Amino acid sequence: MPRETVRVALSVEPHGEGLPLPEYATEQAAGMDLRAAVSEPRVLAPGERALIPTGLRIALPPGHEAQVRPRSGLALRHGVGMVNAPGTVDADYRGEIHVLLINWGDAPFTVERGDRIAQLVVAPVCHAEWAPGADLEPSSRGDGGFGHTGRQ
Repeated sequence: MPRETVRVALSVEPHGEGLPLPEYATEQAAGMDLRAAVSEPRVLAPGERALIPTGLRIALPPGHEAQVRPRSGLALRHGVGMVNAPGTVDADYRGEIHVLLINWGDAPFTVERGDRIAQLVVAPVCHAEWAPGADLEPSSRGDGGFGHTGRQ
């Protein structure tokens, strides 16, 4: 089944010039790699977090968001992830996209220029309209949460 395609305007900051633009690695990939637009290597000590620039600004169409998600390979091999995963880029945001990395590993981790540091997923969104005071329909789950499902 073909998926929806949306056109997203993109601008590259001077410190992002020369880096590959985000692209899908495979035909069915959900995310595109974001790369580090650092001018010098940035070392993250264990427990340290850093805001890493991508050199990209985008203009999403109304009704869409971009989710900035961690890369599983960085988490597995180095214990590096994102503090706010996923990060959300709203359709009306025009600033540079940054990735808030954290080193949860036990060794320093170096971010080099051009390293793939996160994924970007563009997705449709809808706005909720609250109905205060409405009776909630019962469900089979009820009010069980925080590990409730799957327990016997």
